[in-house]
Amino acid sequence: MADEQAGASPLELFNSIAAQGERVRALKAGQAAKDELDSAVQKLLSLKMSYKAAMGEDYKPDCPPNNPAPAGERGPAATEAEEDFVDPWTVQTSSAKGVDYDKLIVRFGSSKIDKELINRIERATGQRPHRFLRRGIFFSHRDMNQVLDAYENKKPFYLYTGRGPSSEAMHVGHLIPFIFTKWLQDVFNVPLVIQMTDDEKYLWKDLTLDQAHGYAVENAKDIIACGFDINKTFIFSDLDYMGMSPGFYRNVVKIQKHVTFNQVKGIFGFTDSDSIGKISFPAIQAAPSFSNSFPQIFGDKTDVQCLIPCAIDQDPYFRMTRDVAPRIGYPKPALLHSTFFPALQGAQTKMSASDPNSSIFLIDTAKQIKNKVNKHAFSGGRDTVEEHRQFGGNCDVDVSFMYLTFFLEDDDKLEQIRKDYTSGAMLTGELKKELVDVLQPLIAEHQARRKEVTDEIVKEFMTPRKLFYDFQ
Repeated sequence: MADEQAGASPLELFNSIAAQGERVRALKAGQAAKDELDSAVQKLLSLKMSYKAAMGEDYKPDCPPNNPAPAGERGPAATEAEEDFVDPWTVQTSSAKGVDYDKLIVRFGSSKIDKELINRIERATGQRPHRFLRRGIFFSHRDMNQVLDAYENKKPFYLYTGRGPSSEAMHVGHLIPFIFTKWLQDVFNVPLVIQMTDDEKYLWKDLTLDQAHGYAVENAKDIIACGFDINKTFIFSDLDYMGMSPGFYRNVVKIQKHVTFNQVKGIFGFTDSDSIGKISFPAIQAAPSFSNSFPQIFGDKTDVQCLIPCAIDQDPYFRMTRDVAPRIGYPKPALLHSTFFPALQGAQTKMSASDPNSSIFLIDTAKQIKNKVNKHAFSGGRDTVEEHRQFGGNCDVDVSFMYLTFFLEDDDKLEQIRKDYTSGAMLTGELKKELVDVLQPLIAEHQARRKEVTDEIVKEFMTPRKLFYDFQ
C-alpha cells in the first residue's frame, strides 16, 4: 500500500482519500465484517498521513490541493528531468528503446498483464492469446480479472474504444487498438461501441466542425475495414450522437457535476487560458464507459461492465472516470493498455499523422512502403558490415524489428530473426526486407477491404440501433 502511495501526486492522494472515505461509509452502512472495516479504515488513515506528509497540512474534504505545475513542467506521468512524459497529447522519452513501461505502471497505479492473467484469458475464451498479449504490446490493465469473473458467470460486458479523427489518412499505429479490439470482440462475442471524438479534434486542432466530422466518417471506413461485426458494433461521432441521445448527454452532465476544475487541471494540465470546451471534454470521453449511455443497446441497464482497450496515454481520462463512477452509481470501467507504436525515426516519440515520413500510412503504395522502411526506419545495426557481423545488431532500438513484433504472427520466426540480427548473421537490409514483406500484403489487404466499405455501410454502423449479443 505504501508503494501505491509513494508515486502519487497530492491530487491523486486527495482523490484516493475521497474514494476510500466513501468505501468506509459504504462498509459501515452495509454492516460489513469487522476485519474488512478495520482494514479499510487503516487504509484511509494511511492515505491521510501520506497526504499530510506531501502537503504539510491535514486533508480537508472541500479543499483539493491547488497550483499544480503547468503541463509543460509536470504532466500526469512526468517525472524528474530527462524522464518520460506521457499525457493524452504528448509522449516524450529520451531513450531509444522508448518509454519505460514498468515505471509507467507504477506511476499510473495500474497492474501488469502477467502470464497468469494471459493464461486465464486463454482458459476463458478457449483461444490462443493474441500476439499483442503474448508479446507484451498490451501490457497493463485495470480490473481485467473482474471482467473475466463476470464473463465466467455468464454476466454481460461490452467493449469501448475510440479514435480522435485529426486527419483523413490513418497510419498503421492507429490500427493497434482496433486490431486487438476486433480480436476481443470475436473471442468474447460481445457488443462494442467506438467513439469518434470529432468534437475533441475541433477543440484542439485548427479544423472546422465540418472537417472534423468528415475525418470521423473517413476514419470510420478504415476502422470498419478491420473486420468488425456490424451486428455487434456501433460507431458514433460525438457531434452526431450527443444531440440524438438523451441518455448519453445525461451521463455527460452527471460526470461534469462530480469533477472539479481543480481535478481536471491536476489530471490533464489544463490552464486558465484553455477554452471551456477543452475543460469539459473529458466528461464526453468518459460517458461511453457507462451502459445507459446507449439505451438502444442496453435499455436502462446501468450495471453492464465496460472494458476499454486503449493506448496508455488515454489512461488519465479513465482514471478520472473510475474515480467518478461509484459516486454516480455506476461500475468502474476496466482497461487494457497498449504500448506506443514507434515512429519510423525511432521510439523517442509518438508518431505524427502530419509527417508523412514518420510512419507507414494506410494509403501508402507497396513502393512507398519499401522506400519509407529502407530510407527512414531507424536501425540498430552497426556502422559497417564488418562491425555488424562481429558485434551484431540491437533489436531493442531497431524500428524494423519493433514493427515486426507488432505485425509478424509467427513467434518462432520472430525469435529466429531476433537471434540472427543480434548475432550479426542477419544484416539491417535483410531485416528491413523481412518487414517490407510483412507490411506490403497487410496494407494491400486493408486497402482492398476499405474499398468495399460504402457510405451506406458506414451509415449502418453509425445508426443507433439494437445490437445482437449473447447475454440477452
